[in-house]
Amino acid sequence: MIGLMGAMPEEMNRIIGAITEKNITELGNRLYHTGKLFGKEVVAVFSRWGKVAAATTATNLILEYKVDQIIFTGVAGAISAELNIGDVVIAQRLFQHDMDARPLMRRFEIPLTGKTSFEIPDENTRQMADAVHHFLLNNREFRKRLAENDIKNPKMMLGDIASGDLFVSGTEMKNELIRNLPSVVCVEMEGAAVAQVCYDFGVPLQVVRVISDTADEQAHTSAIGFVNQHGGEYSLAILREYFKKMD
Repeated sequence: MIGLMGAMPEEMNRIIGAITEKNITELGNRLYHTGKLFGKEVVAVFSRWGKVAAATTATNLILEYKVDQIIFTGVAGAISAELNIGDVVIAQRLFQHDMDARPLMRRFEIPLTGKTSFEIPDENTRQMADAVHHFLLNNREFRKRLAENDIKNPKMMLGDIASGDLFVSGTEMKNELIRNLPSVVCVEMEGAAVAQVCYDFGVPLQVVRVISDTADEQAHTSAIGFVNQHGGEYSLAILREYFKKMD
C-alpha cells in the first residue's frame, strides 16, 4: 500500500476524490482514506501544516496502515532564482532549516543521527522524475490552462529542499536561508520531518513539490491563490504518471 500525504486540504481533495472503493477511518484527528487510485492500493491523508503534524501522520501511515512507501505532494516556495511559479521540484536531500543545537552539535544536525540531511535514493528520484517529465511534456490541456494564468513552460528540477516550522515570506528570511544552506532550491514546512520518520522506520519516501510562490513578501497571497487554482490538479496528474511508471 502507498501512503499519500499533503499538508493542505486543497492539495489533497482532488486525490481523495479520485480514490475508488473508499473507506474512511479517523485516527489522531486525521481522516485516512483507503482504496484504489489508478489501480494501486493507497491510503491518502491531509496531514496538516508543520513538522510535528506531518511526523505524526507519517508514523500512523507506517504503524497502522503498514505502507510500503510514502509520497508527499504539495506546494513550496522558491529559493533558487531559476525556479518560477508552476515549476516542479523533486527532493534529493531534505534539511530541517530550523534545527540548531549548537554548540552541542553542528547546525542542522539531527540529534543522535550524525546527519544534517536525509537523502532520497537516486533510483527513487529518477522514477519520479520520469513521471513528472512525462506529465509536463504531454499534458497539453493542463499546460494550456496554466498559460491562461501566465504560467508558461513549467519545468522540473531535482534538488535539495529545506523544511521548518516557519513560513518563509520575506527577502531577509530567504537570503538568510540561502547563506546557511546554499544548495537548497525551495522551502516548505513538512518534508524533512517525514524524511526523518521514514529514515527511522526504513520506509521509502518521495517528496515532490510544485512552486507556488517565491518566498518573498507576496508569498502568502501567491501561495494560496496557486493552491486553490492548480495545486490539487498538479498532484493528481503527477501521481497518475508515477503509478503508470510503476507498472
